[in-house]
Amino acid sequence: MSLTRDDPRFEHPIEAVEQLVDFFRQGETPRADWRVGTEHEKIGLYAQSLRPVPYEGERGIRALLAAISSRFGWKPLLDAGMLVGLERDGSTITLEPGGQLELSGAPLASIHETVREFREHIALVNQVSAPLGIIWLGLGVHPIAGIDEMPRMPRERHAIMREYLGRRDELGLHMMHATAGVQANFDFDCEADAAKKLRLALAASPISSALFANSGISQGRPNGFESWRAWIWRHTDNDRWSLLPFAFEASFGAGTAYRAYTEWALDVPMFLIVRDGRSIPAHGQTFREFLTNGRDGMRASLADWNVHLTTLFPEVRLKRVIETRGTDAVPGAAVCALPAFWKGLLYDETALEAGLARIHAWTHDQVFALHGEVARAGLQARAPDATVLDVARELLALSRAGLARQAVLDAAGRDESIHLEPLEAVVGRGSSPARAVLESWNGPWQKAIPKLIEYAKY
Repeated sequence: MSLTRDDPRFEHPIEAVEQLVDFFRQGETPRADWRVGTEHEKIGLYAQSLRPVPYEGERGIRALLAAISSRFGWKPLLDAGMLVGLERDGSTITLEPGGQLELSGAPLASIHETVREFREHIALVNQVSAPLGIIWLGLGVHPIAGIDEMPRMPRERHAIMREYLGRRDELGLHMMHATAGVQANFDFDCEADAAKKLRLALAASPISSALFANSGISQGRPNGFESWRAWIWRHTDNDRWSLLPFAFEASFGAGTAYRAYTEWALDVPMFLIVRDGRSIPAHGQTFREFLTNGRDGMRASLADWNVHLTTLFPEVRLKRVIETRGTDAVPGAAVCALPAFWKGLLYDETALEAGLARIHAWTHDQVFALHGEVARAGLQARAPDATVLDVARELLALSRAGLARQAVLDAAGRDESIHLEPLEAVVGRGSSPARAVLESWNGPWQKAIPKLIEYAKY
């Protein structure tokens, strides 16, 4: 019997590591019930001053959330009494540490529905933001403010993360406060299916990152990268940011995948433990140590395991879904191209097998190196056996065919491949969004920040 988060036993102490492995097994979903959930973050600033938006104040983010709640019926989400998010109909609007606004969308059956959800969300946010003088940008990194200028949101877990990451690495605080991305969540029906999807998504994640690279300008000038956000993640706490070397081993599959991910996660230092709605610093204790020894009279539960899994940051994350994570925020319709791209590859068996065959020979070390090259050069980087641009064309063709075979039609009779059009334009141009931005920056925009804002504004 599957144990849900509403079951009181979710809070009971864990008796054996096998319960942690089973946590993933209980996420298995019949193919007929597969859905796609999309998460997208936005960077806010004031339209007139172009300054970051603080939490407090008559025109701050708290006021924005309160207005959405009171006018549109979203349920407030509180953290130590502070308004930090909203919930309605399976979706949440939450705050990232620097005030980035994130929609975690509902699990939806089609990308057509995802597009509708996205448009409705942007319309809602813009409607409430306009009187406050706030605009929202689809960029992978804040284009103007330095890390010391970014606001701090009043979430307990963010304060714990700031203290922890600030002591450990070079760019963790930049990740928290200055970056924005797009993520998509996918179901799996068995361990073998989960392993295949995880393996393909990990190896192909640099290709996806190149297609969406959109963070070449920060602090008001070019930063030398096409995805500065990808480089920031690469230098954020390498205990928890990873391309998961074990997933590239030949033995990774049915009977081993859940256990391998569990063993990795057990040895990642914990950020925090949640009790009675409050976040308590774990001071770097690993989950394995917590499971064995407890902490201050507390014993580890599946609820603790669930929280811990959300604080791990591999490029592709396993929970009770598979979450693709490695792409910059982008403006407009390109947001929904990300879940479309992965749905075509992961939810069609022919495309999944063809994708695996295409990247089968790529090793973890090669993909790790490629990730760094993509951060600097985007689609102009070179994969182990071809240019990244050529591989992107191949995977995009597989995705398009996969979506066509799935044949989920909109009211006009079009399948979901129509939502890949922004990516078709990218590969047709032959360069990542960041390179197009930099060409405009050095050309017709004449290095004018307002032109960049106009490009990126939702």
